[in-house]
Amino acid sequence: MKKIFTLLAFATLTVLSLGSCSSQQGDGVNNFNIKRGTNLSHWLSQSRVMGEERRKHIQEDDFARLEQLGFDFVRIPIDEVQFWDENGNKLPEAWDLLTNAINLAEKHHLRVVVDLHIIRSHAFIDNNNNNTLFTSEESQQKLIDMWYQLSDVMKGYSNDSVAYEFMNEPIAPEHEQWNVVVEKVHKALRAIEPQRTLVIGSNRWQDYETIKYLRVPEGDKNIILSFHYYHPMLITHRGAFWTSLGRFKGSINYPGVLITQEDYDAAPEEIKEELKPFLTQVWNKDKIRADFKDAIAAAKKYGLQLFCGEWGVYEPVERDLAYKWYKDMIEVFDEFDIAWTTWCYDGDFGFYDQRTESYKDKPLVDILMSGKALAE
Repeated sequence: MKKIFTLLAFATLTVLSLGSCSSQQGDGVNNFNIKRGTNLSHWLSQSRVMGEERRKHIQEDDFARLEQLGFDFVRIPIDEVQFWDENGNKLPEAWDLLTNAINLAEKHHLRVVVDLHIIRSHAFIDNNNNNTLFTSEESQQKLIDMWYQLSDVMKGYSNDSVAYEFMNEPIAPEHEQWNVVVEKVHKALRAIEPQRTLVIGSNRWQDYETIKYLRVPEGDKNIILSFHYYHPMLITHRGAFWTSLGRFKGSINYPGVLITQEDYDAAPEEIKEELKPFLTQVWNKDKIRADFKDAIAAAKKYGLQLFCGEWGVYEPVERDLAYKWYKDMIEVFDEFDIAWTTWCYDGDFGFYDQRTESYKDKPLVDILMSGKALAE
């Protein structure tokens, strides 16, 4: 059963539990080594749930479970609206939940990537150029100020335990606009935390195709390069109401050519242009390997760890189809020593059900854990 969450839990698990190692550790590369993880999504991000229900959502038994299964880290997405009100005042409960989660992760030998997922000046779901982050210096400074405040709370944690991902899935109209933001935030964070591991992704939803345009800060070995991968969307988002391809009702084959001419002809007219590539393109492990090529090359060029921060298959997708794709993904990750966090732990791409406190997809967990573990 879930344990009742109380303020006492916050008091008994303090930052001091893992803050013995200062953020000032001298020159060199941190020991922030990661391999197999998952996103604790729709908790401190992309959720309107507050109060007791939010406090009970992620607790110690979740971290204990992930440790026991063989995961070595978690990515925790957080949103500005949960941590600051419209006037920039801190909302204390979310901060307490975050620090308690980091403490519990440390207790159960899990490292943490804290990911600033959605901010008021930028949301990855807004592709209509309404984001002000890339055109407003005020918005850029506000992003930096948020990280100053986050650093004030988290700088006592060991560089070997906690990393910062200073923004999720940028969608700047031009790649150089994102590069400018990266440079500014990196410079600001390095002034206060010279050696904290920073996770940086490329423009346009951290896509594998755009990582070659990312201008990586030079000479900084405590950076992890991040990309996200949900391809082919016809499989990973099959039936998803928020995507146009989710309206495809025909059969899907994997590995191989995904759809037949007959199913293409029967598809809605408005999605046929998107479907055309799936009539001829062969999707298999070789295709995944080829898609990762630029990301692998970038990591090699800069001598940095590569990390796929999001990947997964929507829960209603036929499990046999999903499992084949998951197995190929794990094999390619292992081949190139790519760290990963699934999307997600307990959401609609997840493997655990918080409501019933039981696994909703244990075979998926077995596939995820079939790959290589972290080599310390």
